[in-house]
Parts: sequence; structure tokens; C-alpha cells
Amino acid sequence: MIEARDTDSAEAAQKGRGRDFWPDDKPGRKLPSPKLLFGGAAAAVVLIAAAVAVVLLTGGGGEPAPKTAVPTAYTPDYLGEGFGQIASRSADGRAITEGEAFSAKNVKSGQYAFTLAASKLAADCKSGTWGARLQGDLAKYGCSQLVRAAYVSADKKHVGQFIVINLASEDGVKQILRDLDPATGAGWVVPLKAPGVPAFGPGFSAAYAKTYGHYAVITWVERAGGRQPASLNEMIDVSLAIENAADFLYGRLELASGKPGQ
Repeated sequence: MIEARDTDSAEAAQKGRGRDFWPDDKPGRKLPSPKLLFGGAAAAVVLIAAAVAVVLLTGGGGEPAPKTAVPTAYTPDYLGEGFGQIASRSADGRAITEGEAFSAKNVKSGQYAFTLAASKLAADCKSGTWGARLQGDLAKYGCSQLVRAAYVSADKKHVGQFIVINLASEDGVKQILRDLDPATGAGWVVPLKAPGVPAFGPGFSAAYAKTYGHYAVITWVERAGGRQPASLNEMIDVSLAIENAADFLYGRLELASGKPGQ
């Protein structure tokens, strides 16, 4: 597994200047752990080699997306900080609606802006995933809904997949995040095709997965066609924009906490 982080240099990593995917600007997000900070420079070196290998093997994009596509770089966050109130579906039993899941028609962070291009909400979690182990754990841990949305940047240079998995408990979320580590070979989520851009999956991509109470939230991003990014920080910044689509879960947290609107 490649940790999705780029600190630009070992010296920067030691000084704690590495960019983290989960900035401390909302409940449940956190600053990087020392393990991630000191591992960042080494991960970046491995990342470059992996990305070059991907380009050599795939030609840098343009091929049809295989059903079994997985991210080149994967970073999970198991802590679930700030979402303890909805660690169990029993505290948040209402099913996700399409109005909620796809309310973010446009998302933005920094220089990156995206528009919703395709969406699908399914009660059958098996239909949008592959891999016997992953599908088995989805059933075991009570997956009731799978949210998938594809976002495309205004210039069509970047594509993002936004995924939410509704599970019975936080323990189930953590197991699914372990399954999604490409090193396990357990399986992955099938990406949605966004109109007007190459199919998502071939080439280089990065995924960031997080525990939001009893929801697993995954943002999976790439340069359109899977071309190698300038740096991993580019993928992190793109992911921050896509992750804004998860804001509706904060509304659910507020309702469960009895503090709507705060």
C-alpha cells in the first residue's frame, strides 16, 4: 500500500510540514500522526516508482476502465473522531435519500471546482462492488446502501469518485476500510463513468477513506485518463474538493446530537 501523502522532502517531513488529507477544520478531521509525517518522504519515493510503472503498463490512460480497478495510492482513517454520536445505525436509522446524497451539485476547494456528472444510490451493495471478501464483509456488517457519484472538473482535467457505504456500525466501517486496502486483494467499488471524459480507473489514481460514524466515506481521484500527477499533493487537493460532498452527513450528526443547525 502507498500512503497518499507527499511532503516534498525528508526535512519537511521531520519539521511537520507535510500536507494532510484531513485538515482540522471540521469535527472528525485530524492533523497527521507522527507515523504518517515521518513516513511521508519514503512513501513519496515509492509513489513515483509506482506511478511510472503504471504509465509504462497502461500508456497513461485512455483504456476502458476494468471492473476490478483499484487505486494506486490508498490512505484510510479509522479514528472517526467527532462522529461517535452516530457510531451505530440505531442512532441514525433513516435511509439516505438521493436528495441528500447528491445535493452537492458543485463542490470546490482551493483552485479546484467540480460538477456532479453521474450518480447512483443502490440498496444492493453487491451490485456496485467486486471481490468475494469485500462483498462478504459488506453483507456481514449490514451494508444497506451504496452511494456513488462522479464529479468532473470544469476543464475536464480531473475526475473524482465520491462513495458512501451505509453500514450497521463503526466497527463494520473499519473492517471495510481494511478490506479496501489494495494490498489485501479483497475487492473494491466499481467507479461510475462520467460523460465526456475517459473511463475512470486505468493509470494512476489515489483514494482516501474515512470513518464517519457508521458510514464509510471514500474519495477516489485521478487526472482524467489516469495520467501521472505533478505530485501527490495535487491528488490531495482534488480530494478535498470532492470530500465536500459528504457535508450532508454532518447534518445527520447534528440531528442525532439534538443540535440541528449548529
